[in-house]
Amino acid sequence: MLLFAFLIAGSFSIGHLAAPFIDPIALNAIRFMVAVLFMGTIAFVARKNSPLIIEAPWRFLILGALTTAFFVTMFIALQITTPISTSAVFTLIPFMGAGFGWLLLRQNTASIVLISLAISAAGAIWVIFRGDMQAMLNFDIGKGELIFFGGSIAYAAYAPLANKFSRGEPLLHFTFMVFLGTLLCLFMCGNSKIFQTDWFALPVIVWIAIGYLAVFPTAATFFLLQFATMRLPASKVYSYGYLTPSIVILYEGLLGHGWANPVILLGAVVTAMGLLVMAFAPDS
Repeated sequence: MLLFAFLIAGSFSIGHLAAPFIDPIALNAIRFMVAVLFMGTIAFVARKNSPLIIEAPWRFLILGALTTAFFVTMFIALQITTPISTSAVFTLIPFMGAGFGWLLLRQNTASIVLISLAISAAGAIWVIFRGDMQAMLNFDIGKGELIFFGGSIAYAAYAPLANKFSRGEPLLHFTFMVFLGTLLCLFMCGNSKIFQTDWFALPVIVWIAIGYLAVFPTAATFFLLQFATMRLPASKVYSYGYLTPSIVILYEGLLGHGWANPVILLGAVVTAMGLLVMAFAPDS
């Protein structure tokens, strides 16, 4: 899950560079097309002569709809606000994931874990409001952060639902079907935007972003996420996302976009500290 955090953090910085040049639905459609081909090939090679039999395909449309909501709102937000603020919203997912874990699976969360989630959420909120107490008191939240918060709620429900929906399918097959469900949802909600995109006129950075997003934060992280959801409670699965703002700050600095204000960095550090508590806390 540490690898998960580094790969996800890269999607915020690279996605921010590509976001102004392509519609969020079109970008995610092409990345999931590549991911479906990539993961489908791996699943076919690894099937060991067993056919791909999937029961109740409606499960994957639901999971695909949640995934679509998350990624589309993420790239809408990246067109409006900074990668650091967007990644800070992402760190609220473990707190919401714990709630969905209890609601859907009756997963109990230890008191120390809840305290860790609350502290880390406070650090994320500090970053979202740019360390401005007055903005916090006035609830002066940016439009991009608010949009992505809606998508993050959907993503928080993903891990417990994936656990609930699992019927013992091989992990590769399950992941492939989620990708396929996501791709179908993207076409259903924005096929006109996909076909209206002038793909040959896109700048190189968009294709670099598509390649990175399709293989690393899509195929690799979904496999890691699916692997973890079958073994850990939802709150712990997402807890490694606490590192995301700190890693994004590092990436943004290395890319020459400037280093974060020390006041904002403080919030990112507080959020990341939640991971230390979470790592050693009991599962329930």
